[in-house]
Amino acid sequence: MKTRDFFFNLPKELIAVNPVSPRDESRLMVLFRKTGKIEHHIFKDLPELIDKNYLMVLNKTRVFPARLKVIINEKIGEILLLKQESENCWQCMVKPGKKFQKDITVKIEGKKSKISGKVKNILADGTRTIKFDLNENILDWIENNGYPPFPPYIKNSKATFNDYQTVYAKDTGSIAAPTAGLHFTDNVFSNLDEKNIQRCHVTLHVGRGTFLPVKSENIEEHIMHKEWYEITPETAEILNNAKENNKKILAVGTTSVRTLESNIKTGKFCPETNETDIFIYPGYKFKAVNAMLTNFHLPESTLIMLVSAFAGKEFVFKAYEEAIRNKYRFYSFGDAMLIL
Repeated sequence: MKTRDFFFNLPKELIAVNPVSPRDESRLMVLFRKTGKIEHHIFKDLPELIDKNYLMVLNKTRVFPARLKVIINEKIGEILLLKQESENCWQCMVKPGKKFQKDITVKIEGKKSKISGKVKNILADGTRTIKFDLNENILDWIENNGYPPFPPYIKNSKATFNDYQTVYAKDTGSIAAPTAGLHFTDNVFSNLDEKNIQRCHVTLHVGRGTFLPVKSENIEEHIMHKEWYEITPETAEILNNAKENNKKILAVGTTSVRTLESNIKTGKFCPETNETDIFIYPGYKFKAVNAMLTNFHLPESTLIMLVSAFAGKEFVFKAYEEAIRNKYRFYSFGDAMLIL
């Protein structure tokens, strides 16, 4: 299967730069897989579109301010923290790459204070291992000095860091938001509770595996980077009870989908802390998920491939064409799609 098969033309003006306020006023397209029907709603209608036979699964990861501004050889650069190797040593994406040579020291301009870091190693994929020079744990320093890791297509935005967090974010570790969850409000959750729609949480820390583009001509050759996830014993029990009682599992976001599909073993969910590099594209047979809530994704991305695997590529691209005609908002701060 070719990567170019998942390309579509998107007018730039449909890329959402700013979030909708309030969050639950974003639009919601609903796809019915059995009938091929498409409906148009507002996100706050969600509790009316499902019932107590659904179990909603949300990713409670929290984004941390993983973007750092640096001065290197009197030039401005940037570091994006990816993975902590030891207390103050991280694997990082860097820009411009040619400036971050091995053993060079960079000056990091934090919001409140400055530190330095030394490039210890250059890895095969172009990332760097950087050792930061400070006495405190760098995670504490980052919370006060780092910048929101907004995607590159969000420019000149009025969004705050809080806008890029779900209202239920708890476990710190992501460098990108699980964007399907950004639409939820306390009011939506209250209405879901009134209908006795159960929910539970998993954690997957969003990293490169979710957002890196597919560069290979054939999608089967694309290699996903591993991302850390956790399913607690309590969540595993809730999930297994739902399956036993023939409830439909509604995964909020592709990260929840990948967590559930990575974890289910012989028809059962297991308490687990692990990493996943699962790559879901058309032809994949879903074992855990019965319904999905997601945003509108980039062309040729692993995310649109996953959605196409779930709802069928032809149906998904028909829905995307309708979304473009109706001027839906795309990407992280964009509108949502519910697939039933």
